Amino acid sequence: MDASGSDIARLPDRQPRLKKLRLALVLGGLSLLALVSTCFGMLMAVAGDLPALDQSAAYRQDARNSVLVDARGERLAVLADQGRILLGSDEVAPVMQQAVIAIEDQRFYENSGVDMRGTLRALWQDLRAGDSVQGGSTITQQFVKNATEAQGTRTITQKIREAALAFHLTRKWSKDKVLINYLNSIYFGNGAYGIESAARTYFAADVNHRGCGSDARPCAAELKVHEAALLAGLVASPTEYEPVSNPRAARERRDLVLKAMLDEGKLGEAEYEEAIAQPLPSREQIEPPTVPSVTEGSAYFTTWVRQQVVDRFGAAQAFRGGLEVQTTLDLELQRSAEAAVGQWLGNPDGPAAALVAIDNDTGEVRAMIGGQDPRREPFNLATDGRRQPGSAFKPFVLAGALRSGIAPGSTWTSQQKDIEVADGQIFEVSNYEDAYAGVTTLAGATTTSDNSVYAEVGLEVGTAKIAELAERMGIRTEVSENPAMILGGLEVGVTPLDMAHAYQTFAAGGRRISGTLGTPQDGPVAIRSVSEREDRSAELDRNRRRAERVLPAEVAETSRSILSTVVESGTATAAQIGPDAETWGKTGTTENYGDAWFVGATDQLTVAVWVGYPDAIRPMETEFQGGPVAGGTYPAMIWREFMLDFVEINRARLQDECQVALAEAQAETAPGAIPETPERCIEAGLTPDPNAPPAPVEPAPGPAPAPVEPAPAPVEPTPQAPVEPVAPDPATEAPAPEPAPVEPAPDTAGAGAVE
Repeated sequence: MDASGSDIARLPDRQPRLKKLRLALVLGGLSLLALVSTCFGMLMAVAGDLPALDQSAAYRQDARNSVLVDARGERLAVLADQGRILLGSDEVAPVMQQAVIAIEDQRFYENSGVDMRGTLRALWQDLRAGDSVQGGSTITQQFVKNATEAQGTRTITQKIREAALAFHLTRKWSKDKVLINYLNSIYFGNGAYGIESAARTYFAADVNHRGCGSDARPCAAELKVHEAALLAGLVASPTEYEPVSNPRAARERRDLVLKAMLDEGKLGEAEYEEAIAQPLPSREQIEPPTVPSVTEGSAYFTTWVRQQVVDRFGAAQAFRGGLEVQTTLDLELQRSAEAAVGQWLGNPDGPAAALVAIDNDTGEVRAMIGGQDPRREPFNLATDGRRQPGSAFKPFVLAGALRSGIAPGSTWTSQQKDIEVADGQIFEVSNYEDAYAGVTTLAGATTTSDNSVYAEVGLEVGTAKIAELAERMGIRTEVSENPAMILGGLEVGVTPLDMAHAYQTFAAGGRRISGTLGTPQDGPVAIRSVSEREDRSAELDRNRRRAERVLPAEVAETSRSILSTVVESGTATAAQIGPDAETWGKTGTTENYGDAWFVGATDQLTVAVWVGYPDAIRPMETEFQGGPVAGGTYPAMIWREFMLDFVEINRARLQDECQVALAEAQAETAPGAIPETPERCIEAGLTPDPNAPPAPVEPAPGPAPAPVEPAPAPVEPTPQAPVEPVAPDPATEAPAPEPAPVEPAPDTAGAGAVE
């Protein structure tokens, strides 16, 4: 067969290929037409949504506000975006607008509201994952997402709808209108919703902006380059880049925004260098809007919980999603905590107190005091105040020693010591007023808070082991391993919240208790459940208890037993609440009386109390009846008053429960049978024990007695003035002896323990 014959033989094969090509072209054209028709239809369908995106209509407070309730269902606060102030384009500094464009959407003024490459990439990732997993949105799309409240449940269909709406929006609104609406709708963390609220929260306290925040002088109009860059960096993740809790990440993110502005030609080299050299706002400068609460003191708690709700559900759903958040706070106990603090510390210019009460079984926060006035001092000392613990840190050393096999009865020398540590450094340790026991046991040294003994014990256990144990028990700040840490001289302080939680690990038998709705790093729990406000049966999430064994049960029990002597006869006798209550705890006082602590517990509740000046470490040498404030004074006394109230409240509630239980049992019991009543009611003596032997029968009365002369009329007692509570005499009930200030090793930072 020749070549031409071969070609002729292959001719019939071309016909099917041509037919397939024509079919593909027809189908492709029809598909394209269908796609165009679908897009056109979608654009027409979403066009009606455009008016609702306008800020003036979309963000009015209405019945969709979320609410916080306490553990018993009483309303605590309303979560509304009351911190937001709407601004016009001319009221926001140009550098703020440039910063957010540089980091979020560099082609904002050129694109059509949709970045096709970014959108297709995001859709492809979503299709591969079978869920919504990636962004890729323009500023216009992000605004649409915020305005339509599609935060946590954005499906692929929702993303397509947002893209269509963004495309349509750019043809109806100017770019400046889109941008200012976007800036007014962003959540910047710390309760700051919208650009003006953010500028006030993070920078109004700065000396360069003092007095801003009025209609005539908005803070957002005064933002400097480095300030605008910080706020623009917060947009992606307000929690991850929060400048106080994550300063390193916040600075890196801010500098990334500045570099983008430099590359875009919005900054000169000199401006850039000056901007990256600027510090972040300090903890004291940040003033977030508070959450108006039922009691003024509970605003610290509700503001803390607000951020947790935002982190879990997004700002739009948290503020306007119609949620009912049942918290763990007990409003009656909260009022008792406020009264206990107010009884002893009422001077606004004097020391303040922080208090945290945690349930031993659940790890739930029952009461919280974060300062004196949340409006004047919004900084929450309970959750964010990192102060030196002094000797209140010693229980972690004690637990480490017991776990290492050091017996409570082991004997140690109590004397002034110069201990050589790493690199030939000398760790100088002495007790308060050079009072030494000579030879004492580990248990005895705990009762009297003997620095000399504890320094030696701690070094034998090892500071690295002690630090690891403290962190596993609940201290979430990094615990340093310097020698002075044994006596509470940490490089980074601890919060009352973490101290209460770590002590609660002792109360829970060596288990660290948290929950699925707990705070980060297995911290305490503040939220019980989240449901739809209009339909409480539509529960979105519920906390489930978590427990992790971090300490042997016998070590926890022995530690509690030893720490009970601190209350019985040691430095915390002012915390005694009665012989029937199993009470234990530890005082702490730092150098120059700058911080004073008492952290203690009963079988139900663990409570940490800190007293000091909130704005700086100032000596409290005369604030307690002319004498110094030590852990055994105000902190122990506040603790006692609160716990006495707690005991009474618990008994009254149990009595009500037992009466109801007994009535129900009697109604369900057959005549003549013995009703079953709860064991706890019998143990508390609130209901009779059905198995107890019958009471002896009184003999029948004999003959009537002879008449007697009537008794004289009773004399009315002379009225007496109410007796004011008497504070302990520092000479008899202050910590005895108070150990001396510890000379910190050269590598340490922070105060050591006085006792």
